[in-house]
Formats: sequence, structure tokens, C-alpha cells
Amino acid sequence: MFTGIVEDIGSVASIDKKGDWRVTVKIARLPLDNTAIGASISCSGACLTVISKTADTFDVQVSGESLAKTTLKHWLPGMRVNLEPALRMGDELGGHLVSGHVDGVARVVSRAQDGDSLRFVFEAPQELARYLAPKGSAVIEGVSLTVNEVKGAQFGVNIIPHTQTATTLGTLQPGDEVNFEVDMIARYLDRLLQAR
Repeated sequence: MFTGIVEDIGSVASIDKKGDWRVTVKIARLPLDNTAIGASISCSGACLTVISKTADTFDVQVSGESLAKTTLKHWLPGMRVNLEPALRMGDELGGHLVSGHVDGVARVVSRAQDGDSLRFVFEAPQELARYLAPKGSAVIEGVSLTVNEVKGAQFGVNIIPHTQTATTLGTLQPGDEVNFEVDMIARYLDRLLQAR
């Protein structure tokens, strides 16, 4: 479980593509001292399991299912990665409840300056559009965001200057693909309503 508040921007150090991919991620400032082997780290929105670590790197395995459902299949050495360790009991819940289970790949439709913020419009996969609501939550690349407006499968968000520099979102351009997770509460509410 995560909050969608990115704690570090790491980078892909290496990728071994034999079988399930083995990816080495280099951290910038995320402390790994208390990160156990088997712990979860959100890597640009995908919950991945730490299988080994050094003082400034950790390794994860990425299954075929994860590659099929996320943007991780496009990762290359040197790419920047939003990082968040798993939520611990008693931690501040600064964003919203995030599972790290990417629901699909969304696309950047537009990017425009809006005061000091960047205003983005994203297009979600059509089958996930019903989970979007104005003032609701969505996760893009592991970042908890508030939805401004919704039109069909497209939704707008504002990225404040802090988020532009503390995450990789400030570098997104129209046409880019992003990992997208719907609000967990909306998903379960939808399921309950369908079961009636």
C-alpha cells in the first residue's frame, strides 16, 4: 500500500531481459537501510518487490504480466523513475490510498502553462473512464493527483511547481504513455453496485 507521494527520483541502472526482467534501480536519496529483501517499492506507480540491494541500488523482477500492463516495457538504462516505499503503520497518508497495481496505460493529450502550474489532459483507457470523477483521485506514474474535470475518458489535472521537480511529471509531453491507477474506493464502489 502506498500514498502516491513520491519520495525520490531514481534511475534505471541496468536491465537484464532474460526471462522475467531483472531491473537495477539507482536511488538518489531514498534510504534503503530499513528496506528488507521482499519489501515493496512503487516504481513509477508499479508495486515491485525488492530482491537484492546495495547501499544505493535495489533490484526488482518484472513479470510478463507487469510488462504487458504498464509502461515498464519501455524502460531503458538512464530513465528516471518515481520511487515510494510501502506505507508503514503510523505514516502520514498525504495523498490517497494507492495499491501500486497499475490498471492500464494512459496517454498525455495536452500540456499547457496555467499560472505557475502545468495543466495536463490525460486520456485513460475507455474501460476505466467510469472510475474518474471531478475532485476525485487518480494516480499517474505513482503520483497521487486530484482530477479537475472529466470529459469521456479524458481528464485534466494541474501539476504545481513542487510536483514538477519532485517527480518525473514535469517532463511529460503530449503523446507520452503513463502508468495509470484508478481510485481504489471508486473501484470497490463500482463492484458493489454491479453486485446488486
